[in-house]
Amino acid sequence: MAEEVPVLRELLQALSDHDGGGQVASVENLVAQGFGARVLYWAVMAWDGDQALGMVIYFPEYSTHSGRTGVYVQDLFVADAARGIGVGRGLLAAAMQVQDWGAAFMTLGISPGNAGGRAFYARQGFRARGYEMMIIDGAALEALR
Repeated sequence: MAEEVPVLRELLQALSDHDGGGQVASVENLVAQGFGARVLYWAVMAWDGDQALGMVIYFPEYSTHSGRTGVYVQDLFVADAARGIGVGRGLLAAAMQVQDWGAAFMTLGISPGNAGGRAFYARQGFRARGYEMMIIDGAALEALR
């Protein structure tokens, strides 16, 4: 729901702060790209009453190798006070349950130094995909255009 986006943004900022990152997208940007004419991401949030416990942001992925669709998890965050009680697993399960493109797999990226996250994902059954992710943006991207 668009009215939950301010809380979603707070959770995204908490994740970025935890990872040593900067500012995340604005509420306006998140609303436009999650609820506009062309939806670019989906999110599920976990709540305990009016307290947000965590969130997962995801979107479709396609494997040209297998010819199957999947779910790519862009962000997963669980508040410190809610860790260890199944919120993270529940959010991943919810993303798979509500996606409507017939996903046959789920992938995500993880910071190399996030040992706790790696252990959590391994307990869920995730394994190394064998690829290293790279990005191009800014002036280099403009030069490529």
